[in-house]
Amino acid sequence: MTGYTRASALGPITEFVETRGGSIERIFRRVDLPLALLDNPDLPLPLREQFKVLREAGREIGDPFFGAALGRVVSMKKLSAFGAWVSGAPTLAGAIDRSGRGLNRFLQTATVLRFQVSEAKARWSIEFLDPGKDGRFQNELLGVSYLIDGVRHYAGSGWTPTLIRSTCVGAEQAAALENVFQAPVLHDAPVSAVEFDTALLSATGPERKQPDFGAEPPIPPPVGLREEVAMLSTIALLEGSPRIDWVARKLDMSRRSLQRALDREGCSFSTVLEGLLKDRAVALLLAQKRSLTDIALHLGYSDSAHFSRAFRRWTGMPPSRYRS
Repeated sequence: MTGYTRASALGPITEFVETRGGSIERIFRRVDLPLALLDNPDLPLPLREQFKVLREAGREIGDPFFGAALGRVVSMKKLSAFGAWVSGAPTLAGAIDRSGRGLNRFLQTATVLRFQVSEAKARWSIEFLDPGKDGRFQNELLGVSYLIDGVRHYAGSGWTPTLIRSTCVGAEQAAALENVFQAPVLHDAPVSAVEFDTALLSATGPERKQPDFGAEPPIPPPVGLREEVAMLSTIALLEGSPRIDWVARKLDMSRRSLQRALDREGCSFSTVLEGLLKDRAVALLLAQKRSLTDIALHLGYSDSAHFSRAFRRWTGMPPSRYRS
């Protein structure tokens, strides 16, 4: 199951890396993503690409537990409108309920939050269903950090978990993580989880907010390869015309395999790209902020004449007339 998050998830990574002397530009080059993603926080981003960014960020600053270190300075309530909504629940129990109901719709897909109670012990876990492996461990560390912060929002700043279950390997890694989390860590767990006393479920938070997702539309789940290609091409479009080889690489496919798979869905890469270019061109024209030449170059055309011919083919009129 391919998972998607929002490009806004990369913001805290950027700030953390730069405060420690690293270069986010180098990281983005190594994972082959456009830096312009940082200026487009609402764009859907494949979850495995976030895995890779976290992996490279750890290498950039020399921290094998980068996700946990980042997790100590990020906050659940700052996870866009979703985080503010979850943290605004009247009680911790309400926040856990909100997170389970809203995570896959508003923040991140292919991710499962589970909550279990056994006698006086509560366990809140997070599991990523995306098949991407490269960098997954760092993302798991970050995920459990958000759970810890979510409980701490209600339990108080000095609270520490009774136990953290981690997918780390062996006692040595667990001991290193205990120094970061300042809490007991159980290694080789099947999924990441945080355990705490059930009495905390009735703890009240400092804020109460109604959900407000007016400016934050749900993440559309891709129902087929065409939609996945469109999402990736939208990212590539930030730095010029998308290349089929780049999209195929991000999908772990060869160019030919991608072409055959799209053909089975009754479309082609050029068909998907034409639709995206048309939508982007219309949006840029209506914004009234760029010249036709600027728009043409932004969309990957060599000059305004080539762009005008394409736009006439899409709409039946030249772009200047459409704008007026």
